[in-house]
Amino acid sequence: MRRHVPLANISTRQQLRAGRLPRRVVQLLVGLTLYGVSMAMMIRSTLGLDPWDVFHAGIATHVPLSFGQVTIIVGALVLLLWVPLRQWPGLGTVANVVVIGLAADAGLALLTPPDSWWARVVLLTSGIVLNGVAGGLYIGSQLGPGPRDGLMTGFARRTGLSIRLVRTTIEVVVLSVGWLLGGPVGLGTVLYAVSIGPLVQFFLPRLTVELGPSRGLPVTDDAEQGDAEGIAPVTPPTAIGSTPS
Repeated sequence: MRRHVPLANISTRQQLRAGRLPRRVVQLLVGLTLYGVSMAMMIRSTLGLDPWDVFHAGIATHVPLSFGQVTIIVGALVLLLWVPLRQWPGLGTVANVVVIGLAADAGLALLTPPDSWWARVVLLTSGIVLNGVAGGLYIGSQLGPGPRDGLMTGFARRTGLSIRLVRTTIEVVVLSVGWLLGGPVGLGTVLYAVSIGPLVQFFLPRLTVELGPSRGLPVTDDAEQGDAEGIAPVTPPTAIGSTPS
């Protein structure tokens, strides 16, 4: 049985110098692609989405852009909010902005809404489980958090508020705005909220890549090293309880 590997608390520079980079990049891209496909599966179930995707879908109903294009633009705008929070993106953060949106549009082009109610439920639950697996893959590549997770941890770090409070506040806001814009809220929204945390908690330690030789990195406490460089560390596993994007 594969032993569980914890996430390392390392800076952006250390993420790229930590070893096993080709394996981690491949896992990152696979995870992001599957994450976008899982979003498409939940959309095609027509039973409701997670808070951020309710927001994305709500915006998409009012602009001449696809769901994936809206996701990319929102991700880029959220990434800009990292600047005043003194957050620095990793390779995985930048890839997250682009790859998930492209994969979501590709999935939507290939999938059609099922006719029967039970098939829609199966598609929804399969999408949520795949979302948890995909989150474990891309976060476990240890190449940086998604823009939305980085926003959450950045606000928590700068304000001194708990991650739980900041995450809940952000998601309530985006869910409310998305719903007012016409985004789909339903069974899927509730099911995602109660299941994604346990799913990621289960898959993440099993899919996290154990970092190889550090190629000359000093042997110091990772958190202190990150602080010394003025860079926020990667998202801790305890911060992942909603959407890992």
